[in-house]
Amino acid sequence: MQKKEQDLLQREQILDGNEGVEEDMMFDSVTDEVQPSLVVPSRSAVLQACTVTSCLIGALGVLIRQVSHVASREGWPVLDCSEDITFSFDSWHLGLIMGSVIVVSSCRFLLLKIWPDFAESSQAANQQVLTSLEPLDYLVVAFLPGISEELLFRGALLPLFGVNWMSIVAVAALFGMLHLGSGRKYSFAVWATFVGVVYGYAASLSSSIAVPMASHALNNLVGGVSWRCSSDSSEPDSIN
Repeated sequence: MQKKEQDLLQREQILDGNEGVEEDMMFDSVTDEVQPSLVVPSRSAVLQACTVTSCLIGALGVLIRQVSHVASREGWPVLDCSEDITFSFDSWHLGLIMGSVIVVSSCRFLLLKIWPDFAESSQAANQQVLTSLEPLDYLVVAFLPGISEELLFRGALLPLFGVNWMSIVAVAALFGMLHLGSGRKYSFAVWATFVGVVYGYAASLSSSIAVPMASHALNNLVGGVSWRCSSDSSEPDSIN
């Protein structure tokens, strides 16, 4: 009798353990389903949002430049944005553009390797914006924001407050804060602020808005294409 009672107790313990395992497996499957997935907009939605936003930002930059020009001519105590930062372009500006692209792209590559929070923010943002795009679309999402954002920040706001280091850093900080959201954390804002300082310095050194525009657009293109190539290479080969 004692032996039978021991066997029954052992069977009950085994059954209880199996039930616990089953409950854990059920809980894991439920939590996996509850975890939110990343929402990837359609190609048309991305291109439309990029075009509309870029046009609005660019129009605001043009408006500020024109208003400051008229106000300065009328004798108001306002700096003329169109005089300090022009659309002129010289041959030596090409070297400044390439230098800016190399600095920004190299720093981004390094930070992606050593700063996990920045890498996570960049990955989330790139997935949302770039996943649904065709190869030629990368030119659109690279050049439209690059041109319009530089027209506003380095072509209007920077000369409006004075082309000096204090204004360069202040406008860059505003530029960085506006890059929060869409999966991007404060680490990405810090990165965007640094990039804004580079573009601001390039604008002040060249007195031309064309230099930061070209640098910004090319850096966007390099970053987007690099992400796409790394994403494609990490995907497993499909079985035909």
